[in-house]
Amino acid sequence: MEKASEIMRRSIFTFLQSIHLFSSTPAFLALPFAVAVFLSQPFVSSSSLFLVVEARLHSLFVASGFPPSLKLFTILSLKLSQTFLAYLLVFPFTLSFLLLAKASTILALQSSKQLQGNTLFYSICSFINLLVTQICTSLVLLAANATCLCILVLCFNLVDFFALSSPKLHLIVSAAGTILYSVVFTNTCIICNLSLIISWMEKRGGFNSILKACFLIQDRSSVAMALVVPINICLAAIDALFQYRVARASQRLKPAVIMEGILISYMYSMLLVLDTIVCFMFLKSCKQDYQEEPHSQQIEISIQGKDGKVDIKLLV
Repeated sequence: MEKASEIMRRSIFTFLQSIHLFSSTPAFLALPFAVAVFLSQPFVSSSSLFLVVEARLHSLFVASGFPPSLKLFTILSLKLSQTFLAYLLVFPFTLSFLLLAKASTILALQSSKQLQGNTLFYSICSFINLLVTQICTSLVLLAANATCLCILVLCFNLVDFFALSSPKLHLIVSAAGTILYSVVFTNTCIICNLSLIISWMEKRGGFNSILKACFLIQDRSSVAMALVVPINICLAAIDALFQYRVARASQRLKPAVIMEGILISYMYSMLLVLDTIVCFMFLKSCKQDYQEEPHSQQIEISIQGKDGKVDIKLLV
């Protein structure tokens, strides 16, 4: 199994080796998505819809059994409302500019031998698979968030049911829930990003790509998290830089502030391109590991019906 440092080093080397390719078309395609991400946060915070959604979530959490006095309760309802509305605003840009940037990056990474036949037809078919997979990954992320919240609600209800309610126990449950949510959400994001690369390269879209990504990441979760966490920290740092330098100066917009905002957005888009390259290199590493194994994994699903037996096989 290849180490995370080796994959990251190879990804950065590939990025710098062809920086003239990655810094042009892919980065400029991702630029509108980066601007949308930055502008969605202040827009959501000042929107009247945000207060309505937060109030609805607050009522839902109270009815489900969350302790209203808990600090996590207030933070959770606030952050979930912001994230949900911001995701809805950015989603059209995700399905267009971000996917086009990812497709352009993967196309630049693929060799001429991998691009068989008509390149235009291949790109159109692969982009449709990419689009379908992106919609499926959005549903998977929604399901992962809902599952974590259900587990957290169940834990608080069990604590209250056995009359063990206390501030210290609530704090322990909150800390454990936060750690669980972070691990599950990070792994889900890794699987979703990996499935997008698979859907482009193997011309398979939808949940099939997500299922294959789940099996490829087996026993490699630590490597994947070691690759994703540094990039996410850098993305968060650039986001914070934009909010500090540009969003705070929104009342007195000047050409210099606008140019600085565009430059920070371009840095964000370049990091998104690097993230795609890292996912691509990680997928290649996973495939090489599986090729070295004596037997490939295979899922067999048997369905017994009235007319006979139906076997569904998926070879990983």
